[in-house]
Amino acid sequence: MSDEHAPQGREPLIPQQKVLRHSVRGQVLDALRAALVDGELVPGEIYSGPALGERFGVSATPVREAMQQLALEGAVECLPNRGFRVLTRTPRSQAELSEVRALIEVPVMLRLARSVPAATWESLRPAAVAAAEAAEEGDLPRYAEADRAFHRAVLSLSGNAQLVQIAEELHRRAQWPLPGAPRVRRGDLVADAAEHSALLDALAAGDLAVVERLVRGHFAGA
Repeated sequence: MSDEHAPQGREPLIPQQKVLRHSVRGQVLDALRAALVDGELVPGEIYSGPALGERFGVSATPVREAMQQLALEGAVECLPNRGFRVLTRTPRSQAELSEVRALIEVPVMLRLARSVPAATWESLRPAAVAAAEAAEEGDLPRYAEADRAFHRAVLSLSGNAQLVQIAEELHRRAQWPLPGAPRVRRGDLVADAAEHSALLDALAAGDLAVVERLVRGHFAGA
C-alpha cells in the first residue's frame, strides 16, 4: 500500500524492528567471526546463546542466529539444548585448504596478469595499504578482514561472482587458528601484508612466474 493510500492519521507501516534485528545479528556475527580469528572462541569449547548474549549485551536470539550462520560456514556445530561447539581444525585440514585455494586462485591470477592493464592493479593499492596498516598495529581480526578484502578485490576483476564467493569462504576458513597454536606475531602479519604489494607489482608487470610463486607461498604461509 502506497503512502497516499495509508489511513488518515496513521503513519505508513515500516518494519523497523525487523531491520534492527537484522542489524544486531550482523554485528554479533562480525564480533563472533573476529573472536574466532583472535582465538577468543576456543576450539572444542561449548558456548551457550544466553552466555554470549550477555557478553555482547543482546538477547540470545541474534546470537543463536549468528551461530547458525557460523555452523553453515563450518566454524561451529549446533548441540541441541547445550549450545554451540567450536570445531577443531588440524594441520592437515589447513594444508588441504591451502591446496584448494591455490587450485582456484592461481590460474585466475595468472589469467588476469595477462589481460588486466597495469593501471588497474595500481587502483588496488589502497586495499594493500589497508592490510599493511592493520598488520602494523598487530590487529589480527582487522588484518584478517583486510586480507580477505584485498583478495576479493583482485578476484573480482575476473567478473566471476561465484568464484569470488567460493574463494572468500575458503579464505575465511583458512584464517581460523589451529588449536594450541601460538598467537600470530605482529612481524608475521607485516610480512604477510608485504606480499600483497609484491603481488600487485608482479601482476602489473605481467611476471607470471613471480605471481605464481607469491600466491602459492602466501597460501602456504597462511
